[in-house]
Amino acid sequence: MKIHEYQGKEILRKFGVTVPRGIPCMTVEEAVKAAETLGGPVWVVKAQIHAGGRGKGGGVKVAKSLEQVKEYSEQIMGMQLITHQTGPEGQKVRRLMIEEGADIKKELYVSLVTDRVSQRVVLMASSEGGMDIEEVAESHPEKIHNVIIDPAVGLTDADADDVARKIGVPEASIADARANLQGLYKAYWDTDASLAEINPLILTGDGKVIALDAKFNFDANALFRHPEIVAYRDLDEEDPAEVEASKFDLAYISLDGNIGCLVNGAGLAMATMDTIKLFGGEPANFLDVGGGATAEKVTEAFKIMLKNPGLKAILVNIFGGIMRCDVIAEGVITASKAVSLQVPLVVRMKGTNEDLGKKMLAESGLPIIAADTMEDAAKSVVAAAAGQA
Repeated sequence: MKIHEYQGKEILRKFGVTVPRGIPCMTVEEAVKAAETLGGPVWVVKAQIHAGGRGKGGGVKVAKSLEQVKEYSEQIMGMQLITHQTGPEGQKVRRLMIEEGADIKKELYVSLVTDRVSQRVVLMASSEGGMDIEEVAESHPEKIHNVIIDPAVGLTDADADDVARKIGVPEASIADARANLQGLYKAYWDTDASLAEINPLILTGDGKVIALDAKFNFDANALFRHPEIVAYRDLDEEDPAEVEASKFDLAYISLDGNIGCLVNGAGLAMATMDTIKLFGGEPANFLDVGGGATAEKVTEAFKIMLKNPGLKAILVNIFGGIMRCDVIAEGVITASKAVSLQVPLVVRMKGTNEDLGKKMLAESGLPIIAADTMEDAAKSVVAAAAGQA
């Protein structure tokens, strides 16, 4: 789950990280009022979407008068903001943040992620703030500094000070940087985040260290512990198909291909997508119906997949362990009839009540292509999709 910048800054503020004063706005009128409330000669008008690169896309502008705040807010609010993270279709801006201006002397980069190799949280820091960290890693890898953090002790004063010096924080600002880095770590740890990034973390002209941006991603499996973070969810920023799938407890992720996949179990789902690609196809989605799928759940899964206008074929690949093949067969038949299925459907089932499930499909009268092995299923669905191109 992702959240907006202003929401991320609310979290950082709670954990002692210094952030500029800012006010979220839903209208241009609210934006002007926010600037008046903040006061001062300079304001920053920021688009709030779940994507980076907003400044390059025209979604961040510095205003030096209330008239400019109004002008820029009118330009940004409602625009289809295109960045390297939104894709060519862009993302519509529905929220703004008006923030006080900052005296930027130097821009730095800091983030926290979980390293699957060391199984520890890693602090990444660089002197090259304001840039994409991938670009820095490619062109100047020596400017990225990592600290592997022991969860028993957290981010120590010594490690925080050391990495701050390495990225160019002057001695007079080390204590301030340490407090911000340790606050960021505590925010990451206590909220079950999977990413916490500040880009840029700035040094001001008077030596203060301030988080000028905030990006958080959260582990969806831990959200039951954090209702206050769930409340930050903005459904307008999410894929409508994925939002719909979540209502039926379906694990669904949209992809760029044209072959729909309906599978039970995340591991089998990934293996199915790999097999489709092996034989020249492209999956249109990841869809795990889980171990307790009902006919109704399978029907909803079909409806969600069919909302993709580029869909050319569907592969149902089921292993009947906890899930019975006859239940899936019933769901496939019900769904196919309910949605008046117009694309080729390949079904492979193995496991509990396999013979009964296959018999039900064969007697359904539906033009279902049966497959016995993963290879057969993948080849059949790739050929079917090619025939629909």
